[in-house]
Amino acid sequence: MSWLLDESHLADLSRGATLLGTGGGGDPYIGRLLVAEAIKEHGPITVLDPDEVDDDLFVIPTAMMGAPTVMVEKIPRGTEPVLALRTLEAHLGRTAQATMPIECGGLNSMIPLLVAARAGLPIIDADGMGRAFPELQMETFSVYGVHASPMVVAGDRHETVIVDTGDDDVRMERLSRACAIQFGGAALIAEYAMTGADVKRVAIPRTLSLGIGAGRAIREAREEHRDPFAALAEFFAGTIYQNVRPLFRGKVSDVERRTVGGFTRGGCTVAGFDGGELELRFQNEHLLALRDGEPVCVVPDLICVLDDTSAEPITTESLRYGQRVVVLGISTPPIMRTPEALAVFGPAAFGLEQPFVPVEELVSERFSEPVAV
Repeated sequence: MSWLLDESHLADLSRGATLLGTGGGGDPYIGRLLVAEAIKEHGPITVLDPDEVDDDLFVIPTAMMGAPTVMVEKIPRGTEPVLALRTLEAHLGRTAQATMPIECGGLNSMIPLLVAARAGLPIIDADGMGRAFPELQMETFSVYGVHASPMVVAGDRHETVIVDTGDDDVRMERLSRACAIQFGGAALIAEYAMTGADVKRVAIPRTLSLGIGAGRAIREAREEHRDPFAALAEFFAGTIYQNVRPLFRGKVSDVERRTVGGFTRGGCTVAGFDGGELELRFQNEHLLALRDGEPVCVVPDLICVLDDTSAEPITTESLRYGQRVVVLGISTPPIMRTPEALAVFGPAAFGLEQPFVPVEELVSERFSEPVAV
C-alpha cells in the first residue's frame, strides 16, 4: 500500500538511515534540510510499496557519490540530482515515472526524496544495497542482472557527464568515480534505470520504512527511558535484518582516516571499559570488526557504531578520540548473502582475507541485559 512521507518522518529516517549506513553513506543532515524545504514547497512524497508497482513502471534511481569526508564541507546546491535525472531521461528518450534509492544509508536515503519532491515523482520503498557500500557496482541490482549504464554524473556547476560501459559495472564505477573526483570529490548521479518488474526481482524491499522504524525505535526508547540498544534488537527481530549482536563497548582510543581516490579509508580502535580492544576497518563504511584480533563481524553484515548513552549512530568521518561507543553487528537479508552477492560485495571484493561468516554465527550473545549506562 502506498503512503505519504512528510517532514514528520525525516528525523527518524535520518537517524535510522545513518545506522543502516554502517558508518558511511554520507551524513544525512544537509540532505534532510534540503528535503524538508522541498516538502514545504511541493507537499508530501508518495511512497510506493515495491510489491505493488506496475511491472512496466519506468524507474530511475538517484543518489550522491563520493567521499563522506568531502560531503561534510562540499554542500550540494540541491538542483544537481534532478539535473542528473532529466539528463538521463533525455539520453534514454523516456520519462521516469518513479525514483528510488540505490542505498538506504545516510545521505543517500535523502537524495531520492529530494528528487521525488522537486520532480513530482513517487519514490519506491526499496534499494539496491540494504545498507551503504563504497562502490556503485556493489548493488543487488547489478548482482541480479540490472546494469547501471548509461548513467549521468552531475556536478555543482551544472556540468553533466554520461557514462556508458554496457554491462561492465566495475568499469562504470571507475569512470564515474574519476568524474566525481574532478567535480571536487562528490557528485550527484542517476543510474540503474529499470522497470517495476525489475524492482520486484532485484531490489531489497521496504528499506525506507526500515530506516524510519529503526530511528523511531531509538527515539521512543529514549523518551520512555528504556534501553535503546535492546529496543533496536527487538525492532530488527521483526524484519529481514533479524539478528542484532552486541560486538563491543568502550572508548575510541585511535582513529586513522584519509581521503584517497574518492573514498574515505582508514580504521578505528576502541578500548574496552572492562579490557580488550576492538579494531574497525573502513572504506567509507565499516567492513571488518576484530575483537582482540578475532573477527566478530564482516561485510556485508552491518557494523554500526553508536553513542553509548543516546544510541545516536556515528559516521566514519565523525569518529573522534574519546567517544564512548557501543558497536553492533546486524545481519543482512538472504538476498545479500548468496554466492553471487558475496562475489560483488563480500570481503574479497575489498581485499580482505577474512571469509564471510554470518554475524549470528560469529557472536552468540544477545541483548539479555541492558548495554547502555
